[in-house]
Amino acid sequence: MEPRFNLVDNEIGAKFAKRFGNASLVIHQSSLPRSTQELVSLRASQINGCGFCVDLHTKDATAAGESAVRLHLVAAWRESTVFTEAERAALALAEEGTRLADAHQGVSDETWAQVRKHYDDEQIAALVSLVAQINAANRLGVIVRNPGGSYEPGMFANGSN
Repeated sequence: MEPRFNLVDNEIGAKFAKRFGNASLVIHQSSLPRSTQELVSLRASQINGCGFCVDLHTKDATAAGESAVRLHLVAAWRESTVFTEAERAALALAEEGTRLADAHQGVSDETWAQVRKHYDDEQIAALVSLVAQINAANRLGVIVRNPGGSYEPGMFANGSN
């Protein structure tokens, strides 16, 4: 698969990518556990079919010490025993926040209650921001057909997706 367009090969795309990356730093530096951030990003990317983002978040999670078993089971997290209740709440929020068009009520009250149970306000702000940002990153990657397979951990040292 060949990419359609390189967003950062022009002034507008490069400026946007820099600002997008800076916004992601706020999330990365929050108290939301890094493993949760990677699991949420991976799940949304799987749903949206963004090969580059699946590649990036799988490799970054692996580099940060995430187990292969947990990464392989993200797509089937509901049928798995390897995720904590807090991670399950975050994954449910990621799915419901990603599939807004599929759910007439968006994020359910049950999911929101589980998120409130396991995360403090700062972590919730980071989690909600992360779901929004990874969905935006997925859309950028899918629209321009940015393929997976070439990402190397640390490639974006400034934190951009």
